[in-house]
Amino acid sequence: MPKPSPGDERPPRPAGAEAAAGRPRDCGEERPRVPASPPQDLSVSELQEVSDEMYKLTLAHEIVLNGDFKLQMGNFSPFSLENRVKETLHKAFWDNLKEQISASPPNYTQAIQLLQEIKEALLSLLLPRHNRLQSRIEEALDMELIRQEAEHGVLDICGLTTYILDTMAMLCAPVRDEEVQGLQSLTDPAQLFREIFRVLDLMKMDMLNFSIQSLRPHLRDHSIQYERKKFQELLDKLPNSLDHTTEWLREAAAEVSASLSESQPHSAALQGAVGGSPALPSLTAVLNQGYMNLLCWEPGQKEYPETLLMDQARLQEVRAQVNQLATTAAVLLVTSSTCGSALFGSPGFVARLKLVTKVLLEGLSCTRCEEALQDISDQVLQEVSRALSQLGYPALTSDRCASLKGQIKSIADKSNTVWHVIEQRIHLFLSRFISPDGWNSQKDFPKGLDAIQEELQEVGRRFRSVIHHNRCSWKGVKISLAHNYVDNKEVGDHRVTGCICEMRTRTALLAQMNRKLLHNAYVAVITGRTCV
Repeated sequence: MPKPSPGDERPPRPAGAEAAAGRPRDCGEERPRVPASPPQDLSVSELQEVSDEMYKLTLAHEIVLNGDFKLQMGNFSPFSLENRVKETLHKAFWDNLKEQISASPPNYTQAIQLLQEIKEALLSLLLPRHNRLQSRIEEALDMELIRQEAEHGVLDICGLTTYILDTMAMLCAPVRDEEVQGLQSLTDPAQLFREIFRVLDLMKMDMLNFSIQSLRPHLRDHSIQYERKKFQELLDKLPNSLDHTTEWLREAAAEVSASLSESQPHSAALQGAVGGSPALPSLTAVLNQGYMNLLCWEPGQKEYPETLLMDQARLQEVRAQVNQLATTAAVLLVTSSTCGSALFGSPGFVARLKLVTKVLLEGLSCTRCEEALQDISDQVLQEVSRALSQLGYPALTSDRCASLKGQIKSIADKSNTVWHVIEQRIHLFLSRFISPDGWNSQKDFPKGLDAIQEELQEVGRRFRSVIHHNRCSWKGVKISLAHNYVDNKEVGDHRVTGCICEMRTRTALLAQMNRKLLHNAYVAVITGRTCV
């Protein structure tokens, strides 16, 4: 499909996003360069340019990762000041057009301008192969001839609008057939013009979304190179723009180092005694820890890393789904331990409990989880009583009912042992899922999560898609950030602290180091030794 003409309005910014795309390619190992000079104050025009570049980068990223992404018409709130101003101006414009056409003799000045815009809009909707239709539009809407007819008072507005509607009917998507057909019943020329423009805007939006769908496979093949290039351009203008990413990596490195030392205390003590260096985590382990940490962040708790801002909504949605699945699994486990495995073998019983829990947790924040679990406990007891009755088993005693309700409601406490264990198992599963070697074996699925296996695997696939794309796109940036720890840091109690070196030193370092030296620089991040 052809692209919109340069004069078309810029498409509205994309709404929130979700869903995952296919596996992108890692294209090359080129490292990002960092400007050698400190940032300067940007002018208004430069800030606008940066904003435009960020918009393009975000749009391309959203198209690649969100298979359901579509542009939508921007609308103001019905009661907003902007909407009232828009309505007032539009009414004045179309009222003026009606007065001009209704005058005696008619004044077609404004109508001719609108016909010119309609002609351009129709031409922008044509495919390259529509040569004959293009010629017919050019001939039927010959603006010079239309002006001459208007001057001589023989302009046939009705005939022109009929041709326009017939052409729109040929070009529109099937979903617009009814709207185009409805325009044929309008007799007021001003109202007809207004509705023609409204439907043409919808048709242009359909064209844009079709173009996006057609270009998506190509964008997937080149998205990583494009994002690296655009990010480098932004980094050239805003050098000190990775502070949150640096802090995020620092915290992850500290946690992995502490975990290694705790898991190998005797080995670490022996190495320290002989002057050796402790076992070092790999860059992959640090990145995986950083990615998993994002699933523990409450919304607004911390500033998101700059390299993950475009995926913040997707990752927060994954976090919400993980919490919902953990709560669902905890409810099922508590109910199973109280009612016995025989009841859980009843056809459809587990599915009904999952559905009840999901519906009552849908869209709720953590602060309202306790209220939802109260309702869930009531519904679970109803399902349990119904199932016991159908199977001919005796009903639960009042003490066991009270115990079951209390255990379900206690799940809202994040220190709850059952919920904590399940959350740990889910996080372990996801951490393996996003590892480069991946997770494939069905026998390695965490125990106690069989009831949510299908849902958890789907969440894992979405999480892995986002992480894989981010890992490929920003790999060079994260390796480069390792140099910031080389000369100005200290390691104490397995916590990496200190300041970041000025970003202008990165260019010189990267120019002198090959891949092996880059690895040595990363080793220095963990150990505190100077990179030689």
